Amino acid sequence: MTSTTRPVVPLRPVRPGPAGAQGGGQGPSSAWRPQHLLLAPHRLAFFLAVLLLLASGLWWALVQVDRSTGAFGLGYAVSPTITHAAVMSFGFVPLFFAGFLFTAGPKWLGVEGPVSRELVPTLLLQAAGWLLWLVGAHTHIGLAVAGATLAAAGLGAQYLRFWALVRRSTLTDRLHATVVAVAGTVGTLCVAGLAIALLVDAIDLARSLVLTGLWGFVVVTYLVVAHRMIPFFTSSAVPMVEAWRPFWVLWVLLGAAAFEVLAVWVGAAGWASAPGWMLVQGLVELLAGGVVLWLGVAWGLVQSLKVRLLAMLHLGFLWLGLSLVLAGLSQLLGLRTGVPALGLGALHALTMGCLGSLLVAMVTRVSCGHSGRTLVADALVWSVFCLLQVAVLLRVAGALEGASPWVLTAAALLWAGVMGVWGLRLIGWYGRLRADGRPG
Repeated sequence: MTSTTRPVVPLRPVRPGPAGAQGGGQGPSSAWRPQHLLLAPHRLAFFLAVLLLLASGLWWALVQVDRSTGAFGLGYAVSPTITHAAVMSFGFVPLFFAGFLFTAGPKWLGVEGPVSRELVPTLLLQAAGWLLWLVGAHTHIGLAVAGATLAAAGLGAQYLRFWALVRRSTLTDRLHATVVAVAGTVGTLCVAGLAIALLVDAIDLARSLVLTGLWGFVVVTYLVVAHRMIPFFTSSAVPMVEAWRPFWVLWVLLGAAAFEVLAVWVGAAGWASAPGWMLVQGLVELLAGGVVLWLGVAWGLVQSLKVRLLAMLHLGFLWLGLSLVLAGLSQLLGLRTGVPALGLGALHALTMGCLGSLLVAMVTRVSCGHSGRTLVADALVWSVFCLLQVAVLLRVAGALEGASPWVLTAAALLWAGVMGVWGLRLIGWYGRLRADGRPG
């Protein structure tokens, strides 16, 4: 790979070419082979990420069904809440990050990226570690700790390699890549800390570390990519919209994430229920949510709705603003009782709504572009995205007081189902040659 970039293909519908050029097709003579996963850095990373996405989604759906019916009689060596939070935050998401970082990252930095084989150990360590984590959650805490340790080692190696790319770059503008590398370091420390916390049975500390990693690692990385790419994609597809992305906007977004990390540790110190803090947190979150909603409109939310794949990006970003508004309202409405009124609804508006929607949009775009397919959201992808929104609404509703446990079960089953349909299609792409016959 060199520092020369190819022109970006606009996000607009294109007439189907030869067999396999459209979103759901396959190359005319391409059989699925494991060695094809090493043809480009994103292939193996995305393949393993999808496997973990499907495994964790199916596992959580089974847990919810068991909670509602007792059908499986599942036993737990680790709290299923901690298990779920950790694997959904640190499991498949960093593997998707790896696919992006070692595909787009070298282009951002103007350096040569690693070849696929160099990434195999770090990717396999993470995938194996989180699968072991799920097994250990039901069998023995030692296995779960070992799984988290393997995952931390793999994640650390991933970001050491990315830091090396940042240091090699001679470009003046390395801000986005540097923030991503710092966030990856935070994530590595949080996963390593999670393993230690479980080892000493510090469950509250483990929860705080997961939430810190969610905001300080996962959300920060999403914000950097959104700031860099959403305005660019929009201006490419909608000529009337300019690519507006001043750095102060990025700092405001990162400041909101930093505040949420602070809130995690305020809660860990036992001050979260103090009326003064709840008032401050509620007002800050409402303000931050309003800024994000305004930014979504400024970036071309309305204009984007004409192009499905672009609309998915903007609607996913919209969920970030809505989640912050919900979080702020939850704090203010809970001032009398000292407990946030809307439970975990705001958190899942963030994770399932914002992060989940942006994941489907970005991974679909990269997977189409790097498999020689048209950059469009076809009927299957659009259906997956719409059903995902239903799952988010169910999960948010399930957090309300008095909601039936079956609402949570339905949300988990729907998440597992739509991600399964989407993920199985992508697995079919990653093991085949490009549909347009080009290398990579």
